[in-house]
Amino acid sequence: MTALRRIQKELRDIKDKPVDGIIVEPDNDNLFVWNCSMKGGNDSPYKGGTFRFKLELPTSFPFKAPSVVFQTKVYHPGINEEGHICVPILRDEWKPSVTLSTVLAVIQEKLNNPSPDDPFEPDIAMVLKSDKAKFFATAKEYTKKYAI
Repeated sequence: MTALRRIQKELRDIKDKPVDGIIVEPDNDNLFVWNCSMKGGNDSPYKGGTFRFKLELPTSFPFKAPSVVFQTKVYHPGINEEGHICVPILRDEWKPSVTLSTVLAVIQEKLNNPSPDDPFEPDIAMVLKSDKAKFFATAKEYTKKYAI
């Protein structure tokens, strides 16, 4: 019951003060599942793309972190082939005080600022490190092909 009250409060907060560039739509039957979409940043290789992801909240929320899975295929060192995103706030740095607005902002930041450090996809990270132009070209190609 605590989780549901917290989720309802978080949703109200997001509706009152949305995270710019992110749309959140809770599942009709289940407030623990959010269908989200995010626009790629103008200064990123993901510009012009809209990326869909699902945010699922555990029944033990806020004591356990939500899980996030991208449904849009992304060429990114921090997002793996299955769509899982590598951000510390969703793993070992999770705290019950972290808001879902913060989680959404961190996901947006991670998408728009790919870094070869702490990668989920070491091969993509290596391309970003060794041939930035090739990385950007491939990321833009994926965005054009897969992002709405």
